[in-house]
Amino acid sequence: MNNNFDWRLVRSFLAALDQGSLLAAARVLSASQPTIGRHIAELEAQLGVLLFERTGRGLLPTATALQLAESARAMDNAANELARNVSGLEPGISGTVRITASQPVACFVLPPILAQMRLALPDIQVELVASNAVSNLLRREADIALRMVQPDQASLVVKR
Repeated sequence: MNNNFDWRLVRSFLAALDQGSLLAAARVLSASQPTIGRHIAELEAQLGVLLFERTGRGLLPTATALQLAESARAMDNAANELARNVSGLEPGISGTVRITASQPVACFVLPPILAQMRLALPDIQVELVASNAVSNLLRREADIALRMVQPDQASLVVKR
């Protein structure tokens, strides 16, 4: 095994693992199917292991892929945290924040809070998603989720 593998390829690996096919992974990453296939082949060569069996129905992860998935997700989460920390260091807070909340919270609790936030942080744009579905924060479906249930994703920061 080569200890100097290109860890940027892990993103394509995780997308393929989560999506089950090269085409779906390419859609998620806004890349082409051949590019994702090359990334996975290159990662397999660099690691010296087979990560997927190619079938007519898509990709079937090997036991090795499933074993590496947790470490790969930790790498991905760390890279996302690094990006969030760097963006927080820039002068002046601006940008878009996507908040998801249940419909009652979005309609009755958040409006006065968002009005205060608008006055305090005029350069922040808020996208409010009123939905009872649980969004995946690690996949950036939302930046902040107001939930009535305890999340099961261990690497999230949870506050009551």
